[in-house]
Amino acid sequence: MKTIKIKYSFLAIILLMMGFVSTQVASAQVVKEITKSEFTKKVADLEKNKDWKFLGNKPTIIDFYATWCGPCKRLSPIMEQLAKEYNGKVQFYKVDVDKERELATMFGIQSIPSILFIPKKGKPIMAQGALPKAELKKTIDSNLLK
Repeated sequence: MKTIKIKYSFLAIILLMMGFVSTQVASAQVVKEITKSEFTKKVADLEKNKDWKFLGNKPTIIDFYATWCGPCKRLSPIMEQLAKEYNGKVQFYKVDVDKERELATMFGIQSIPSILFIPKKGKPIMAQGALPKAELKKTIDSNLLK
């Protein structure tokens, strides 16, 4: 009887841990990968409109990155944190420049990470490098949420 209780207790602990891990993984994916096709529907159709016309309903940040890029890897968790902090206020996307070369070329991406800040009205602002979280927050607050 004691062995059965221990086995069930152990099984319950494993199931709880699995649920916890899957919840953590699901909630951590707040910066969405975006393709060129999605970009033209959700952000701007640069092939149709030569002038910038934002299609989104809230300010947006796009992180241009590559999987092999060290600074990009350091920036990624910061972007995830910011996406959680600004949830509902700012949309966060990321673009893999190796998969979406045409989209990266449209924005003249020559170094990564590059971060595109898109206000609801006005022109986007491009920043380069793995900026500190405080600087990213300052840019969001002063340019996207003013």
